[in-house]
Amino acid sequence: MSTDLKPLGKIVRLQIQRAPLKTGEKPNRQYDPAPLLPVTQLTLTTEGAWARSTEGERIVDIHHLQHPDTHSINNTNPLSVNFTSHYEMMKAEFGGHLWNGCAGENILVDTTARLTLDQLAQGLAVQRQNGDEVIWLRETLVAHPCRPFSGYVMGGTEASVKEALQFLDNGMRGFYCQLAHNQPVTISIGDTILIPIR
Repeated sequence: MSTDLKPLGKIVRLQIQRAPLKTGEKPNRQYDPAPLLPVTQLTLTTEGAWARSTEGERIVDIHHLQHPDTHSINNTNPLSVNFTSHYEMMKAEFGGHLWNGCAGENILVDTTARLTLDQLAQGLAVQRQNGDEVIWLRETLVAHPCRPFSGYVMGGTEASVKEALQFLDNGMRGFYCQLAHNQPVTISIGDTILIPIR
């Protein structure tokens, strides 16, 4: 496995999902990003992410195994990452009502690249501003879009749900990953994301 890394971009947004983003009953569920809480630092663990509010309260992400209503799927989705380039493509396709972070990822990276699962197969590394050690995020999986999010993205456009689902798949909505270190680590806005040189 390659250990040579190249910078991809800086972390520009970190956030915690406090509660489900899908509300209502099937088949009329709606997507509402209101429970997303932006933070300046995020603590990553093998079980998921948590952060401190401005008042110092510890807030656990809903995909964390310790969340009382956890949305963890056998701990395959404890963390998530997406890219500003993907949002630019979504906005160009569906409109300016979309905003960076509305898909709910924990980590948003500023880059112009379109990223695929193949490019991220070896994982991503976080280079913190206060140290030389890199923090590895591995076990990358595509975060497949759901129908409620597709409806939210469409926002009254002429696109069909099927077309939206296809457009948002293959990593456009982001990727799940896991911390590859046993000890919790805290990352910050401004840290750099690197990927292996292929």
